[in-house]
Amino acid sequence: MGVVIIDGSTVRSFVEDEANFKKSVDESFAALDVNGDGVLSRSELRKSFESIRLIESHFGVDVATTPEQLSQLYDSIFDKFDLDRSGTVDLDEFRSEMRKIMLAIADGLGSAPIQIALEDDQDNFLKQAADLEASKLPQQ
Repeated sequence: MGVVIIDGSTVRSFVEDEANFKKSVDESFAALDVNGDGVLSRSELRKSFESIRLIESHFGVDVATTPEQLSQLYDSIFDKFDLDRSGTVDLDEFRSEMRKIMLAIADGLGSAPIQIALEDDQDNFLKQAADLEASKLPQQ
């Protein structure tokens, strides 16, 4: 397990680094596109949220949420990603929403640093932002 320290500028720099951000988002999209058809279905996006238990827990504590409430929440998240209302999320839509999400995280963090504990094999956007920031530091 590793610990990274980030703040809003770390996340914002990651998003503004077009090449790295695009690569990271594209890799995430490809991993979520289980059937390889180039778009994310409602069920593919939902499975990703279910796997990280984004909604069912709060700071590691299970939260009682009915299946109906979960379905409504997942549907509303999908609808935010499906900008053209086609019933699927294409790569451009996914990039656009991930950019908005990451910039909202950056704004929320501001200049206050936070520590995040990550599993060694975990490679999410916040860890990638911290890694990019670390790569810019002079080597000792």
